[in-house]
Amino acid sequence: MRERWYGRTGRRVPELALEGSLDVADALVLDDVSDLPALRAAHERGTPVVVRADSAERVQAALARPEVATVLVPRAELLALDLTELTYGPS
Repeated sequence: MRERWYGRTGRRVPELALEGSLDVADALVLDDVSDLPALRAAHERGTPVVVRADSAERVQAALARPEVATVLVPRAELLALDLTELTYGPS
């Protein structure tokens, strides 16, 4: 599983995680990536940015943002997404 930096905490976390499996109390938790000023401000402060996503399209949109540390998904089947195929298409 691929990992990302969790803000300036020095920790790495899975880029995709099941909702409730990570302690995100210290993070900015968003339901989407539409609030770009909030994403950028949190990133500049070193605050981890966590996004909830309930579809492959929302996962892809969240992971396309460099400010996002991890994406929380509600169902285990979303953990098995082929992110390379989603991004670049079938090989």
